[in-house]
Amino acid sequence: MNTTNKIKAFASVFLLVIAVQIIKADDDAGRSEFNAVTVSVPSLTIAPDARGGGMGDIGAATEPDMASQYWNPAKNAFAYSKAGVTFSYTPWLRSLVNDIDLVYLSGFYKVGDPELGTIGASLRYFSLGSISITTESGQEMTQVNPYEMAIDAGYSLKLSEKFSIGANIRFIYSDMGTNVTGASDLQPGYALAADLAGYYNNYVMMGNNECLLGLGFNLSNMGTKISYDGGNTTYFIPTNLRLGASFLFPMDDYNTLSFNVDANKYMVPTPPDMQGLSAEEKSEALKRYRETSPIAGIFKSFSDAPGGAKEEFREIMWSLGAEYAYNNQFFVRGGYFYENPYKGNRQYFSLGVGFKMTAFQLDAAYLISTVPSNPLDQTLRFSLTFDMDGLKGLVR
Repeated sequence: MNTTNKIKAFASVFLLVIAVQIIKADDDAGRSEFNAVTVSVPSLTIAPDARGGGMGDIGAATEPDMASQYWNPAKNAFAYSKAGVTFSYTPWLRSLVNDIDLVYLSGFYKVGDPELGTIGASLRYFSLGSISITTESGQEMTQVNPYEMAIDAGYSLKLSEKFSIGANIRFIYSDMGTNVTGASDLQPGYALAADLAGYYNNYVMMGNNECLLGLGFNLSNMGTKISYDGGNTTYFIPTNLRLGASFLFPMDDYNTLSFNVDANKYMVPTPPDMQGLSAEEKSEALKRYRETSPIAGIFKSFSDAPGGAKEEFREIMWSLGAEYAYNNQFFVRGGYFYENPYKGNRQYFSLGVGFKMTAFQLDAAYLISTVPSNPLDQTLRFSLTFDMDGLKGLVR
């Protein structure tokens, strides 16, 4: 296999396999029913922060924090601080390799006094480490360093004391390794995308306790497709619908407990069922799938699964999580993420802790797989958050 084909093979395998973390289902599950939704730029789907990651990848309706830019940008409008910044680091797929990392930087700033709205921005950098390119005889020719990057900025605004909206614009760049002689037809991929989100919170009485109810949604990565060969072949980016609910219960003056749930569904067409088709019919079905536009794909994604409503429901990913806080300074978290075995089979528990001082907060999360041979097992996340109001208080 020549160098160009090797690079293409790597890119194809990464896009197809790593994108959805396909883990082989049980033998009795029926291979004909396995039909995972495939997306490119898979790093956009990785939960970047330790708080959300510690609760099973949750964040659509939880209390606003410095990572709301990813989970639900509308939450920035209800942030308790004037401004804040968070830095997160995730060593990814450590059970397979030791040089894949995700770095995430996010922040927000409330504009004006009285408040006119909130500006948010984030930078995501996902490195796939170093990959050696060899000749047919096994001699190393060179090395490539594929990576993916996304930069976004957005604005959120309170429409009332209980509801806000938010939107982001995102530039996406994906380089699968183009610095190899002879691979001139493999190019970096570019895409533009947008998020649209809403967040509702309201205090409700339960007995003598004033509890906080949160509801949220985020339509993320709605945008162009991406290509690695100058537009000849295009791939869907992970356009996603996230719905969430949260209920925070104050047990007393110092202790609170929140329960949270998120539901996710890719707004990307389901790959066609090729069983029983002739070679010509398969080619035509695949052509129609690849030529589907991103907008058409969003609408088709809710009704195009070959297995009907049953398969559409299988495409929903669920996250359940809880967070205990003592005096809003010490936090313990836990959660569970579930993806149907026929749609990727990512299933895992997560645990997390956090410690907050006046000006900063440190969080960590740990993932425990519940399915065998899962490369996500033992994944760690770390986040360091700075509260600008707290920093001002320290220097006064």
